[in-house]
Amino acid sequence: MEDYLREREGKQLHDPIYIEKTKNSSSSRCEYVDGPVIVGAGPSGLAAAACLKEKGVPYVVLERSNCIASLWQLKTYDRLRLHLPKQFCELPFLGFPSNFPTYPTKQQFIKYLEDYAKKFDIRPRFNETVAHAEYDSTLGFWRVKSAGLKGETEYVCRCLVVATGENAEPVVPQIEGMEEFGGPIRHTSLYKSGDEYRLKRVLVVGCGNSGMEVCLDLCNHKAKPSIVVRDTVHVLPREMLGKSTFGLSMWLLKWLPMRLVDRFLLIVSWLMLGDTARFGLDRPRLGPLELKNLSGKTPVLDVGTLAKIKSGDIKVFPSIKRLKRHTVEFVNGKIQNFDAIILATGYRSNVPSWLKEGLMFSKKDGFPRKAFPNGWKGECGLYAVGFTKRGLLGASMDAKKIAEDIERCWKVESKQKLAFVSSLLPRSLS
Repeated sequence: MEDYLREREGKQLHDPIYIEKTKNSSSSRCEYVDGPVIVGAGPSGLAAAACLKEKGVPYVVLERSNCIASLWQLKTYDRLRLHLPKQFCELPFLGFPSNFPTYPTKQQFIKYLEDYAKKFDIRPRFNETVAHAEYDSTLGFWRVKSAGLKGETEYVCRCLVVATGENAEPVVPQIEGMEEFGGPIRHTSLYKSGDEYRLKRVLVVGCGNSGMEVCLDLCNHKAKPSIVVRDTVHVLPREMLGKSTFGLSMWLLKWLPMRLVDRFLLIVSWLMLGDTARFGLDRPRLGPLELKNLSGKTPVLDVGTLAKIKSGDIKVFPSIKRLKRHTVEFVNGKIQNFDAIILATGYRSNVPSWLKEGLMFSKKDGFPRKAFPNGWKGECGLYAVGFTKRGLLGASMDAKKIAEDIERCWKVESKQKLAFVSSLLPRSLS
């Protein structure tokens, strides 16, 4: 019951109507922060806070939900595991426990993050939704306005760290006939387990890692899943030659150019998985690493879904043309009946909705305009962590750079303050 109440409260705090009511019915106040304000208490925000803590720089973390890592705690399915080996998912200054498996479960990763926050004494201000942040060039400070349970607060600070991440809001595509379908249409952020779909015909839209894994989960719960593949996709085995595919790729890149490593990965994948195009999973023209580097699109690391597709337990369909009453018409003219639809259509950044600046972040996709590894720093004390499209490893790299840069600025400002105070004191006391 406690977990249910916390999850319900967390989802309520993402509701804009609820936030507006809270904001209008309470008082407002202003607070100066001697250090940066970090927006977001997910893994990226925690990493930035820990790095600042190690440098002795004070900070304030604002989190719209009622817990750290709200995406992991409130919006992920039960069977989720880290898709990469744990050594590539560690945050700065703390490794995973040695007794954790190579691919920690959702619950184990949440425990790791909670231990991380405890170790570095990170205490986010929960239920604080940042609605507006803008640099005041007259004052030389950032003004960050948040709406919380106790009203509206304006935080004034020299530095602002954006840590809301790549997955702040679910992407829900508009499909013709959605209102006619009649059955449940849910984003994966609301999917927990295939148990409630037992014996039902379920269409999963999207063939990324989440879509593939949800299909496998549905199979394991005796549902009848199908998957919509709207684009080309690289499917790779999670492990090759006794090593993780990701780890092997990183090692090979030390010695070989990316195109050769891509060629190696595709040859081994073909030997292990066969020709995926035979099953409706056409591969992109670019190799998996080159595609990831250019667009951020992650290859699917197969954990058993492909075998279910080959056996016919999971059927593959092209894009949807329109929906009718418990019926889906596809672009190839086929018509199929379904009881439910699950949208594995990903997430997006929400930065443009609250950060009012036009130089560092693109208003189109909410990502830094500069590509990795140069997207972590903007102008006037603005920073970004967790937007590298390189997972937790990229977030950790940026968190360290941000802390080092803020430390330099903070120490200079502290010396200036001390010199100013000393100049005001009588010479006999200074």
